[in-house]
Amino acid sequence: MKKRTYITLFLFIGTFRVLMAQFPGAVEKRSSIALEHGAHRLGKRTDAQMEMWRNYGLGQFIHWGLYAIPGGHWNGKYYAGAAEWIRSWKEMPKDAYDHLYKQFNPKQFDAKAWAAQAKDMGARYVIITTKHHDGFCLWPSQYTDYTIAHSPYKKDALKEIVAAYDAVGIDVYLYFSIIDWHHKGYRSDVPKTPEEKQAYEDFKKFTANQLKELLSNYPSTKGLWFDGSWDKAWVEQAAFADSLEAELRAMRPGLIIGSRFRADEFGRRHFDSNGDLMGDYEQGWERKLPATIEDVHGNDWDCVMTVPENQWGYHSEWRGHVKTSTELIEMMAKSVSLDGNFVLNFGPDGQGAIRVEETKLAKEIGEWMKVNHEAIYDCGYADLEKQDWGYITRSRKSGKYYLIIFNTPVSGALRIKVASGAGIAKLYDLANKTTTYNPEEIHRSKVEGDEYFIYLKERLTEPKVIVLETNEKEQDSDVLYEKAKT
Repeated sequence: MKKRTYITLFLFIGTFRVLMAQFPGAVEKRSSIALEHGAHRLGKRTDAQMEMWRNYGLGQFIHWGLYAIPGGHWNGKYYAGAAEWIRSWKEMPKDAYDHLYKQFNPKQFDAKAWAAQAKDMGARYVIITTKHHDGFCLWPSQYTDYTIAHSPYKKDALKEIVAAYDAVGIDVYLYFSIIDWHHKGYRSDVPKTPEEKQAYEDFKKFTANQLKELLSNYPSTKGLWFDGSWDKAWVEQAAFADSLEAELRAMRPGLIIGSRFRADEFGRRHFDSNGDLMGDYEQGWERKLPATIEDVHGNDWDCVMTVPENQWGYHSEWRGHVKTSTELIEMMAKSVSLDGNFVLNFGPDGQGAIRVEETKLAKEIGEWMKVNHEAIYDCGYADLEKQDWGYITRSRKSGKYYLIIFNTPVSGALRIKVASGAGIAKLYDLANKTTTYNPEEIHRSKVEGDEYFIYLKERLTEPKVIVLETNEKEQDSDVLYEKAKT
């Protein structure tokens, strides 16, 4: 018994050291609850790879697989759910879906065109579905026959995508679903019988092998993005998942993994039983945004967003509200202003074509980003009072502030409150740096010394960015009005 205890302790210490070695600045974990499989680091990662992730600003998500073939319909019936879940629909025969791979031959698929569009949009990283819940693999995995290699297309689509995005300088992250409806050993609930337990052990080994295969086959991969990890069966695998994560990180130093992969030994996901983040960044912001900086608890995070209300994979019929480019740009600005990244989803169709609506949005966002990317890239929380006219970001490199304006006040004057002890040194349009604001266009409050009113030169028809540079305030010659003594 003692020998077994020592071996277990030795393995855990080894795993912990592998994890800690990757994270410069890691601190000792607090011990309010003793956890073996909770967070292995407190605070943000400070290494170069994570700093690069933190500064992306804008990313692209791509959901593509067999579900793009039915496109949200079967036998003339409309499926109201997310298109990639259609196999779970009562109107979708499972056997018919599982044989769709025989039709997968996307003749319009052009990975270079996808990458070029993403680059023009301004994306700096991409997340691509290697396999979704249906288990169909976009790469020729040696651990299953249910892959693109056995489709009419035959070629390794994932390899084409990774190469194309690498070529234009967009970092690649691989999406991987823990759920696999095609694997016989997969269980959503905790296995009970000996046969079920053995089947699930086979599934765990299969899952680990595929993840290691992906990192081996696509060495430029910067991180893994997990889905389907909420099943009770997987939540129970705290020790296994923790050990597997350590193996994956050891294979690829600097690998970035979000908070969705595993639970702690008490079944807590994202945040462990001490309230500490598990993983390198928070992944709880799916199709929603935090309201304030307090909501992100000091963690890195990103928001993954759909264009319609809830469609990831290709659905030929979008219903409900469809977001405009202005809405999406505002979501991006808000994300960056709260220290996060914004990731916009695209769902190519069964032929590999990106739909017209998404292409239009990518173009419009790209046109705005070409002019204003300085307010998004390498920027984060400004630590200035939020204003109703829009959002404020601050460059992590230059210290400049960016006022991203969406709502023009009726008065035409923007209120801005600078940091205490600082004044306005320079104020100019980002689109045209020669368009500066003169003293008569900037009024300082006589009551609140750090508050200024900026009078806009024109009415706005699209989101505008003003650059603000501050300096240390000199002693003011003006007498400020005294505040009421209440």
